Amino acid sequence: MTEEIRGGINLPAYREDIELHTSDGLTLVGEISLPTSGEPVATLVTLHPLPTAGGFMDSHILRKASGRLPALANIAVLRFNTRGTKSPRGTSEGTFDGGNAERFDVDAAIAFVREAGLPNPWIVGWSFGTELALKYGRNHDIRGAILLAPPLHRATPEEVAAWAGDSRRLVALIPEHDDYLQPAEAAQRFSSVPNIELINVEDGKHLWVGENQTRRVLNEIVRVVNPAAYPLPTEWDGPLA
Repeated sequence: MTEEIRGGINLPAYREDIELHTSDGLTLVGEISLPTSGEPVATLVTLHPLPTAGGFMDSHILRKASGRLPALANIAVLRFNTRGTKSPRGTSEGTFDGGNAERFDVDAAIAFVREAGLPNPWIVGWSFGTELALKYGRNHDIRGAILLAPPLHRATPEEVAAWAGDSRRLVALIPEHDDYLQPAEAAQRFSSVPNIELINVEDGKHLWVGENQTRRVLNEIVRVVNPAAYPLPTEWDGPLA
């Protein structure tokens, strides 16, 4: 039976609970979702919104990426809780450090992808996760970074400017009605990175609420990471997870 793809629908994938181990001795909880149809073409390392404001690995865009993209776009999706963050999957060890010691969490996630032999890693950060992507993503062998609603609260101007001329792709989705960084200010604050691709999302808000916004975000991710699968279908004819 054909199903409309919306909400929390979970399409088929190989899903496995995982643990990440940081170089400063913490165990972080997470999940890897893999396509059922062979090797993925790319891997998303997702970094969730601010945990002190309710962000975690199940924040809806990241959960929906995991639920849809392995089946629709042949993309692997890694989600995890940064230090001190709790979700139904469990609680990661440690305590929130404002984006400082979280560098070790990013390191551990990229190390997992490398050791698992997963191809073409991309960092996808949302809100607080974009700060971690900007601050620490350049330290790793990644294809690029996709920033969803970057607030630019913690990434310094110097850390942003360091991406200028980097051969890896940097893409930012800027909601029209964002609470923290709207298109005009984003253009100014990212002006030090002429190679960035700024995508202004009409009617978008920081939390990307609603199916239209979910589809826009996931389509933009796929357009960058696996353009052969763009645009994503809106219906699924097959079994559900």
